[in-house]
Amino acid sequence: MKVFNDISCFEASNPVVTIGIFDGVHRGHLEILNRIKKLAKSYGGESVVITLWPHPRFVLQPDNNDLRLLASLNEKIELIEKHGIDNLVILPFDKQLANITYDRFVSDYLVGSIKARHIVVGFNHHFGKDRKGTFENLQKSARENGIMAERLDPVTIDGVRVSSSSIRHMIEEGRITAANEALGYPYFLSGHVVEGNKIGRKLGYPTANIQINEPRKLLPRNGVYAVLVRVNNQVHQGMMNIGFRPTIAMPKHERTIEVNLFDFQNDIYHQPIKVAFLEWLRCEKKFDSLHELRDQITIDKKEILKIFATLNHINELI
Repeated sequence: MKVFNDISCFEASNPVVTIGIFDGVHRGHLEILNRIKKLAKSYGGESVVITLWPHPRFVLQPDNNDLRLLASLNEKIELIEKHGIDNLVILPFDKQLANITYDRFVSDYLVGSIKARHIVVGFNHHFGKDRKGTFENLQKSARENGIMAERLDPVTIDGVRVSSSSIRHMIEEGRITAANEALGYPYFLSGHVVEGNKIGRKLGYPTANIQINEPRKLLPRNGVYAVLVRVNNQVHQGMMNIGFRPTIAMPKHERTIEVNLFDFQNDIYHQPIKVAFLEWLRCEKKFDSLHELRDQITIDKKEILKIFATLNHINELI
């Protein structure tokens, strides 16, 4: 996949285009990606995804810190590339871009720079200044410029519409299996291993403390999770705790992310690490002693191993 950070450098034959935030690149997005690939093949052309970075809300509502992302920019690139897209154009989102009207965006960007043959959007897509670029307006502008435009129906699971916002709610509530179903893959985070206080080692369960690469990445609900871990190009089973470690007296009340890799003793400090969440096990809670905490961790590991025993093709999940 070719990645363009400057639209003026873009060049492709018979482009079939979609545009959106694509946060999480979930199953609803996958329908769009599959559609543009199919159309591109029929045109003898190339599939093109146009995305915006940073997320428009960070630019238009800089004082609102509520939004958390399902995917960093690098994670989004990785996910889109995995689905076989030919080209990705990353438009730097700023207030100047935000003030471009929808009709000018079609004429200047989609037609002028990209030279699109066909445009595909999702069911709730809006674009241009004040989000006035509805699908009806897109169709009108497309006709005026001699190109095709179409909108896909929403994807639903058990009657619930798949969207980035609904998936965020699932993850915040610890409903990881439901979120993974909507995403089409296990939710994951990327970061690197940093030094901790080594309490886990004393308990017989050494942990890798993780600092995530994207500070605005959405973290799941506090608690214990069954996870898969990729480090040094190898996949390991493990269990993760997210929270404040209430049993341990800490000088700073900071939320931590730490993972225990099963049957693993190597030094991985400062190494890049990727963790995929498979299932939420329990809430984080305070124990009366480290001995009680260790006993609970032993129980947790047994339960998580039962989860792994039911899974096939584990390496393909991360």
